[in-house]
Amino acid sequence: MSKDKRDAAAPSSNWPAYILAALLATLAGFFAVYVNSWSNGNRDAETSLTPPLRRAPASTAGEGPLAGLNRGDMATFLIHRVPRDVPPVTFSNDKGARVSLGDWRGKVVLLNLWATWCQPCLKEMPALDRLKAELGGENFDVIAISVDRGGIEKPRKFLQKINAENLALYHDDSGKLTAKLKVVGMPTTLLIDAKGREIGRLAGPAEWDSSDAVALLRAAVSAGSAAP
Repeated sequence: MSKDKRDAAAPSSNWPAYILAALLATLAGFFAVYVNSWSNGNRDAETSLTPPLRRAPASTAGEGPLAGLNRGDMATFLIHRVPRDVPPVTFSNDKGARVSLGDWRGKVVLLNLWATWCQPCLKEMPALDRLKAELGGENFDVIAISVDRGGIEKPRKFLQKINAENLALYHDDSGKLTAKLKVVGMPTTLLIDAKGREIGRLAGPAEWDSSDAVALLRAAVSAGSAAP
């Protein structure tokens, strides 16, 4: 065999490199397909087993007479799914005599805790005064209790200053009311049904004589009046 024929028959010295490259490419493609399939399978399994995260609604109440009424100016009003018991609490009236929240049993009560050092409290007080003028009566009352530690004279002077004609003056002279009612900031307002149970609360100031607030409170009063 001539030298030229032997060279033509001999395998090229570059062939092993080509074969190795082709083999690596094949393995890489197979690995990519496997990883993609594994990833999609796990993603599908995770989607089927884990429900998507959802933002909690402003209210936890999905039913009841107040459902859907915490909107607009009442968007931050929290309606409880189940009414909560309210511990026995007492406070002082404008004469310094002790009164109990139980004295209002049979009425729906909007119980507001405020202080003269709390600017948002002072801002909403005229609205509470107007609210009592509009809804106050046999079935509903607004009780605004000052938690000032300097005595009752400061809140008395403030109510006189704003010409509050409907709100009665009440004061927590024990300093324990906020702890008993689990209040962590001022102002905080509790809505209490005719049986003396808390059915909702709002932390922070609100436009209490707005149409949204009045609609919510009228619904609470109607529900309380219809209850056996």
